[in-house]
Amino acid sequence: MKIYRFAIALCVFFLSCDKKSKIEKAVEEIPVDIKVERFDKVFFETQPKDLAKVKKEYPFFFPEGNDDSVWLEKMQNPLWRELYSEVQKKYGDFEPVRKEFNSLFQHIEYYFPKTKTPKVITIISEMDYNNKAIYADSLVIVALELYLGKEHKFYQFPNYIKENFEEKQIMPDVVSSFSLKKISPITDKNLINKMVYYGKQLYLKDLLLPDYTDADKIGYTPEQIKWCEENEGYMWRYFIEKEMLYSDEVKLASRFINTAPFSKFYLEIDNESPGRVGTWIGWQIVRSYMKNNDVSIEQLLKTNAKEIFEKSKYKPKK
Repeated sequence: MKIYRFAIALCVFFLSCDKKSKIEKAVEEIPVDIKVERFDKVFFETQPKDLAKVKKEYPFFFPEGNDDSVWLEKMQNPLWRELYSEVQKKYGDFEPVRKEFNSLFQHIEYYFPKTKTPKVITIISEMDYNNKAIYADSLVIVALELYLGKEHKFYQFPNYIKENFEEKQIMPDVVSSFSLKKISPITDKNLINKMVYYGKQLYLKDLLLPDYTDADKIGYTPEQIKWCEENEGYMWRYFIEKEMLYSDEVKLASRFINTAPFSKFYLEIDNESPGRVGTWIGWQIVRSYMKNNDVSIEQLLKTNAKEIFEKSKYKPKK
């Protein structure tokens, strides 16, 4: 009997691998050639007398109302130039990242064939960590000063924020921005809606970044992923027993959804937990839904959270 079960499990495993390999082979055949424009280099390597040429070529980076003196000062400011120097040390050769973009947009074109392949533009901005990478129709804008490595001397941020200032986070951040145009917005403000919304975003990363680890997709350490897996059943019972899933309490988002150093159960485990555990559980719910229902990715992104939750047959690991 054990041998029979093992044989079935082996067949399922190989069928799954074969399906995945067929998808990846089809993805590899899609002709994509991402173009990257290094606006950061153009700006900081342009002579002040030629500023007008840069403004004409990249008008969207020069909003009206700012005098040329603002840009000329930035070009020559020692601190900005030092930051540019640090970016160049890290990304003087951008080809490895460009190849990652190529692979990402091959996957996007496979799953979303109507999507136009954008142009990638790199910048050095104001260290706005809420806008590290922006996907805007025909453009993807990446602020390279926020991907120098979490230990970089320029980062005066809490550890839980700068943890994801790594090169490996560029693609997941781009997918997060891409998802804003694809996932139906949250209508009900209860916890399960927010969990499933971000679960959809993470499921997109499963499809579009198949070679990335779960830790990279969600921006956790491997230890934080392990903690979630080991405490999944406990967390789920907590949400159920406290009747939180359909609660509209505003504080639940800051406790379990928003970026934070840890999640807030108001128990001893808080200091061990990563932030955003609600998004991680939402991810598992969406994965379970896709496993147990024959729907397309487009259908998933439009389906409401209540239906996804009820049809997911989600059962946390004990």
